[in-house]
Amino acid sequence: MQLRTTSVLLLRRTLHRLGFDLVRSLDEHDLLSRRLQLLRSRDVNVLFDVGAHAGQYGQTMRAAGYGGRLVSFEPLPEPFAMLESASSTDGDWEAVNVALGECVGEVVMHVAGNSQSSSVLQMLPAHQDADVRSGYVGECRVPMTTLEKVVSDRIEADDRLFVKVDAQGYEEQVLAGAGDQLARITGLQLELSLVHLYEGQALLHQMVSKLMDEGFTLMSIEPGFWDRRSGQLLQADGIFFRF
Repeated sequence: MQLRTTSVLLLRRTLHRLGFDLVRSLDEHDLLSRRLQLLRSRDVNVLFDVGAHAGQYGQTMRAAGYGGRLVSFEPLPEPFAMLESASSTDGDWEAVNVALGECVGEVVMHVAGNSQSSSVLQMLPAHQDADVRSGYVGECRVPMTTLEKVVSDRIEADDRLFVKVDAQGYEEQVLAGAGDQLARITGLQLELSLVHLYEGQALLHQMVSKLMDEGFTLMSIEPGFWDRRSGQLLQADGIFFRF
């Protein structure tokens, strides 16, 4: 309990320096309702799901009431097959078998034992220690494109685009690939780490500061991956919007 309290205080102090406050979190249903309210209040009609895995995020958003266009990007073959199946009966849900990053080409993905922790980056011991199933078990070369290209190809002038990125430490590189098209993104949901879980990744305070410089405001925080041995929160999702 002491370790968990310490981690919460550290997060609160970090956010306070950036001008925000951390309050007691709502339950999962209320967090989802708040996320959907934020999207509706900004008239979001297109949602990009980057790092979609088997389509869990898309299914959750559909069940919550999101009815706009949904485009899910997943590079690994096995979860993509499940994503394709999940989206097959939804005419407004497109599944794309590609990774997103800084450039167009190919990239080697490290495949995790639990699949969901797979990343372009090398995993650090802090992650594997917190979840023994997350260790890498292989590699897979996959095609990669950029946010700049997919926004240019799929977004019309009057669209209001929300982009969720769950790239296991690679979020900074995904956003770097947006180029000038970053200005066309209305809102973002990013997985943010409080500690280094992948080699070279940016931490929560760095990403919040970078996005503030790009004109985004942090609107909500949803707790995510935590160490069940100590209670320490390791990752949280930050939701950002432009004003």
